[in-house]
Amino acid sequence: MFRKNAWNEYAPEERSRALDFARSYMDFLNAAKTEREACACAEDICAAAGFRDLDKVIASGEKLKPGDKVYLNWMGKSFLAFVIGEQPIECGLNILGAHIDSPRIDIKQNPLFEEEGLCYLDTHYYGGIKKYQWLAMPLALHGVIVRKDGSKAELRLGENEDDPVFCITDLLPHLAHEQMEKSAAKFVDGEALNVLIGGEPLKDTEKDAVKAGVLKLLQETYSVCEEDFISAELELVPAGRCRDVGFDRSMILGYGHDDRVCAYPSLMAVAEYEGTPKRTLAAVLTDKEEIGSVGATGMDSAFFENAVAELIALTAGESDLKVRRALSNSRMLSSDVSAGFDPCYAGVFEKKNAAILGQGVCFNKYTGARGKSGASDANAEFMAEVRLAMDDARVCWQTSEIGKVDVGGGGTIAYLCARYGMNVIDCGVPVLSMHAPWEIVSKADLWEAMKGYVAFLGA
Repeated sequence: MFRKNAWNEYAPEERSRALDFARSYMDFLNAAKTEREACACAEDICAAAGFRDLDKVIASGEKLKPGDKVYLNWMGKSFLAFVIGEQPIECGLNILGAHIDSPRIDIKQNPLFEEEGLCYLDTHYYGGIKKYQWLAMPLALHGVIVRKDGSKAELRLGENEDDPVFCITDLLPHLAHEQMEKSAAKFVDGEALNVLIGGEPLKDTEKDAVKAGVLKLLQETYSVCEEDFISAELELVPAGRCRDVGFDRSMILGYGHDDRVCAYPSLMAVAEYEGTPKRTLAAVLTDKEEIGSVGATGMDSAFFENAVAELIALTAGESDLKVRRALSNSRMLSSDVSAGFDPCYAGVFEKKNAAILGQGVCFNKYTGARGKSGASDANAEFMAEVRLAMDDARVCWQTSEIGKVDVGGGGTIAYLCARYGMNVIDCGVPVLSMHAPWEIVSKADLWEAMKGYVAFLGA
């Protein structure tokens, strides 16, 4: 088999389309650094494309018909978009499922403290990170603080040139002899990831004057007090915009490629679908994948199943059996990233089964770790159907595993959807430096993912 480099397949017009799509994705990535922001962007995109709020359709008592487009913004942290097909929904959906949460550093519920004239926020990291990568770099603070009356203060500090940024300090090399002898996993303790937020004391204050000064600013700017941190969701993410990489600008450096580089084309493939499909189409953008897809907004929740039940009620009348049939008859691409082959670390990959940047969207028949533990191993028959759809649409695609058998591993939302009996396979974009604060993807792979998702929806 010969692997094609996608760039070599592009005529000038398609290359231009690929680069235009990359620019639109970069705009999305800059605006959507948290799952809440990603949902807000997704809602704007769908509303502009003529989708209606599913909750409002339900409240109106209106029935849905083929060609109708609806969306559901679930708790502001997961998002669903549907295009109703000609066939009854119980015949199954074509689903593109991605996650919109990314590894980061969260602020604890009782975070604020002062130590020797410096004020900090205590943190708890989210997802699988190398903790040392987050030291001594500019960080932005995103999220919401919810007051007891239910009103919200929204924060997005550190992204504009005139914004302050925040930082987790590191030890100077002159004093780091013992630190440098530690393993990378123990280089910095999780409880030491305290973020620096202030240094000027409030005048005429004897105790914790710097903390008092910070609290005064928070009260004046956001009308919040220290206790309001208890009902806040605040996230530290790398500050700054994503950038082109290389003299040829063929790649993108950005925070949160895992997994917004798959979420964006998944959403756009459904949002831009023209006409009435045979099968109902769905884009599922879910939260909490990086910590096991748990909670009310994770894929292990029933929010997607409930949404399908609502669609069936609005098209064919209520029936639990029809919901079960719809889910088991569905087909899904679990749109999640794969580990891109890095020549600088070639020893952990098995090259002929590794994802190569520039060679297109990547299929992982199974993920899991060591003996496929925790994997959703797709059926060969479904893999054959997907191959045919990709080839008919002239999509550049490849297959891969996440590292050598005894070395690598990983998981996606695939197994959670496969439990319904539906056919699922992982399909996404290869990423370099995955789970680092800044990750790298190829613009060609992004474009091939978009093409591949569109081809799957129409299959």
